[in-house]
Amino acid sequence: MTDIWALAALWLGLALAATLLSIWFRVATALSEIVVGTIAQLVIGALIGTAALHTDSEWIKFLSGTGAIVLTFLAGAELDPAVFKTKWKEASTVGMVGFAAPFLGCTAIAHYLLHWSTLASWLVGVALSTTSVAVVYAVMLELGLNVTNYGKTVLAACFINDLATVLALGFIFSPFGLKTLIFFGVSLAVFIVLPWITPRFFKRYGGRPSELEAKYLLLLLFGLGALAAWAGSEAVLPAYIIGMVLAGTVGKDHVLVRRLRTLTFGLLTPFYFIRAGSLVSIPALVASPIALLILFFAKMGTKVLGVYPVTASYGSSRRENLYTTMMMSTGLTFGTISALFGLSHGVITQAQYSLIVATVIGSAVIPTAIGNAFFLPRHLLPKVEEGDPAGPGLPVKETP
Repeated sequence: MTDIWALAALWLGLALAATLLSIWFRVATALSEIVVGTIAQLVIGALIGTAALHTDSEWIKFLSGTGAIVLTFLAGAELDPAVFKTKWKEASTVGMVGFAAPFLGCTAIAHYLLHWSTLASWLVGVALSTTSVAVVYAVMLELGLNVTNYGKTVLAACFINDLATVLALGFIFSPFGLKTLIFFGVSLAVFIVLPWITPRFFKRYGGRPSELEAKYLLLLLFGLGALAAWAGSEAVLPAYIIGMVLAGTVGKDHVLVRRLRTLTFGLLTPFYFIRAGSLVSIPALVASPIALLILFFAKMGTKVLGVYPVTASYGSSRRENLYTTMMMSTGLTFGTISALFGLSHGVITQAQYSLIVATVIGSAVIPTAIGNAFFLPRHLLPKVEEGDPAGPGLPVKETP
């Protein structure tokens, strides 16, 4: 156990360093954790060995995966059903265009410009069509935008985008079968029953120091996550829908949400974001810098050309439209999952995998940094007293 405790201390030390960097440089913690993961893998790997961080250890992958699942659940729980009902057309249109434009554009660029095989090109299109609910939610939460109608609409659009990505991955590379039908049938039944049974269960047995509510929610997330993995889907997909259907119950219980955030951001998500950053192979990128730039600008360009005109058509301000476009240009969870699927099934090579993952991680960092630096809609940020520990991560001054 000594090695495990020492490794855990190393990872949490990296998480603490990333948090301090996010405070000093005034960036989202999720982004600093990704960058720290990339640098740590490079530096520690050069000094000790490439396996020093043990990113493939089962317990690290479990904590990382749990972080992604719970974070995605919290993002879904933040959606206001009333807001989604009034904004569903905008969220659905932005989400579908945010998927289709990079899916088709990046596939064509990979095939005709980089001369990758047909299947590899389709895999690139799937991987780079994603947005990142995890990154967007983390940023929205840190800024306080998660409580605004604007933030909830953007999160809904991110979900629509990723849902289309998951379906495309399934239709192209994993044709639907009996397992998929069972998964959808069981999930649908659970989603219908949950809004009725959960508030009654919590009212009768909740509110105790034993944290029954957290255990109940984790049971649901792990159970449907296991069923999704068995069916060839991804565990984070049912997590988001569970959050959505329980938004009226869990989302309104601010004490429960705060406790879940403490668990998630204090322990789980650092493993997820740092591990994501550590997956980048710097030597592979150095060997093919032109291909990396082509893939990155292909994703960014197709996202901007597709999403910005749609957001502008709904009458929002230019700053809001540009910030939405930057958020929709992010990627992480489903992008890396799609790349790993392609590598494990022989669709892409190790070098292609590194290029795709680096592009995905770059899209998690760069668009968010650009958005926060130049297009942040400060007029939408909650006005809090400077120094308020419960307020957003960036202090806000009153706009003139």
